[in-house]
Amino acid sequence: MLQVQFIRENKQTVLDGLAKRNFANAEIIIEQVLTADENRRATQVSLDDVLAESNKLSKEIGGLFKSGETQKATILKEKTSQLKEKSKELAESLNSFADELQNLLYQIPNIPHASVKAGTSEEDNEKIFSEGIIPDLGENALPHWELAKKYDIIDFELGTKITGAGFPVYKGKGARLQRALINYFLDKNIKAGYTEVQVPHLVNEVSATATGQLPDKEGQMYHVGEDDLYLIPTAEVPITNMFRGNLIQESDFPITVTGYTPCFRREAGSYGAHVRGLNRLHQFDKVEIVRIEHPDNSYQALNGMVEHIKDILRELKLPYRILRLCGGDTGFTSALTFDFELFSTAQDRWLEISSASNFETFQANRLKLRFKNKEGKSEFAHTLNGSSLALPRVLAGILENYQTADGIKIPDALVPYCGFDIIN
Repeated sequence: MLQVQFIRENKQTVLDGLAKRNFANAEIIIEQVLTADENRRATQVSLDDVLAESNKLSKEIGGLFKSGETQKATILKEKTSQLKEKSKELAESLNSFADELQNLLYQIPNIPHASVKAGTSEEDNEKIFSEGIIPDLGENALPHWELAKKYDIIDFELGTKITGAGFPVYKGKGARLQRALINYFLDKNIKAGYTEVQVPHLVNEVSATATGQLPDKEGQMYHVGEDDLYLIPTAEVPITNMFRGNLIQESDFPITVTGYTPCFRREAGSYGAHVRGLNRLHQFDKVEIVRIEHPDNSYQALNGMVEHIKDILRELKLPYRILRLCGGDTGFTSALTFDFELFSTAQDRWLEISSASNFETFQANRLKLRFKNKEGKSEFAHTLNGSSLALPRVLAGILENYQTADGIKIPDALVPYCGFDIIN
């Protein structure tokens, strides 16, 4: 969440940033934040004054009892009792104002980076890069869901029988290709300097709130009610929370972590042709990269993440493009996001396969993730994350773009991981 001091000192900058996002009632909620903060600070001053007076009287009372002035001491004790009651009331008011302030701050998204353009939807995103050759597959090219059925490698109906729509079963070479992609992505990330971790697939409410999934995306997460735990929508949540509450040294930067997890998203309201097959699932596999960076280096690190993802897609020889998201399409917690889209030749459309984002201090503020700067003062670190990569649409792109009359060829980079070079 945004720091209230930043809002107080940069009100117009905040309002301008929220305008890029088309954030409704920005002026109203910012005024509510400033009022709640003013009330909180004023109450804190009053409480401090009462406690200071109470402590002063307690010392006087001790001296009066020692000198035998019992009557004066008794009068002052009565006054300290009144002060204690007053301090209790002020503490309750302080907690109330603090809760109000926090709840208001939770509703405000991050301020977009200066390079982010205003916009209302994905139609306003900026196309900044494209690479790769879109193959000419001819009129008989099949979409991946038909290829999956033809070669018996993914069974969508069986997944629906077991669980429901959006939970496919990978079979035979389909399962092996899925596993090969996971291992390939992890190996690429490790080679680039990321440390691999295996993390829980469920998180508590504190963790989901710390990275910004709650309360913003509560309706999109699967909740285990009896245990009050949430199935993770991305490995970003448990990996980033590994550092919650930490005070790190400047020498620790950069902290770079990668991990594979299944991801679970309710995707409420998703239906239609654009969600067929692997295009949108409730459970899918993803390899994530997370970085904890010094604020001075975070945008250089973001550019490095973009180049790393490019390198993977070049090796897979898949046609892709990069978009810089506009304000209206940028995620709640992000200051700047680059989306990677893969061209699905058989569907004749672009499919999002990765996002690389810099959250600046937005997550770190919730995480209370700080570092000691050169002056010895504590500052919030910057957090970043990216998909490297999400598997379903990468797999869909491989099946469609590599299809031939003889079967589906395997990209050269994956053959050592698969142990076969064609699905037929």
